[in-house]
Amino acid sequence: MNYILDHVGIAVRSIDDALPFYLNILNGVLEDRYTSDIPGVEVHVAVVKTDDKIIELLEPTNKNSPIARFIKQKGKGVHHLAYRVDDLDKAIQEGRKNGIRFLDETLRTNTRGRRLIYINPVSTDGTLMELCEYLNSEN
Repeated sequence: MNYILDHVGIAVRSIDDALPFYLNILNGVLEDRYTSDIPGVEVHVAVVKTDDKIIELLEPTNKNSPIARFIKQKGKGVHHLAYRVDDLDKAIQEGRKNGIRFLDETLRTNTRGRRLIYINPVSTDGTLMELCEYLNSEN
């Protein structure tokens, strides 16, 4: 199984305040901007492409969203690393065989067609990681 760094999720209090740094200093391009109102997600997302890397700026939509809780506990900053896999089901199966614990309730397909699950940070020495696959070949 190949694991390729897909994107870095960064928790911010305000996308509008954070965006100029990524666009003007890092010369990024705003590729997409959307809101996910799925219970347990509740986040505004800005997808910024810088050269060959993708950064997702994550702003909570309410005070109980996972991103709001993250900011309250740890402050703004890197929320998660996401790794792209060719076959998410196979990656989960292989991970479980190797003792990896997943946050099963996070398994979903997001509004942009990315199927994903988060690995329990207990299995990664404290870092939240996402495994994802794209359901269409454009990404």
